[in-house]
Amino acid sequence: MSVIILLLIASVSVAALFLGAFLWSVKSGQYDDETSPPLRILFDDKPSSKTTTKTTSVEKTNSKP
Repeated sequence: MSVIILLLIASVSVAALFLGAFLWSVKSGQYDDETSPPLRILFDDKPSSKTTTKTTSVEKTNSKP
């Protein structure tokens, strides 16, 4: 019976630790930005402010009907 009480105390302690970590992460702003992380995974580098419109020879040949 005493083992059950020890396991109960241990599980409640671990749950309280994870709850504290979750609350700390919410207060520190980990979940404020929901839109840019899915977009950042698509790009390897930072998107540049300049957009260049170079056409390569492959694009030119593919665009001909």
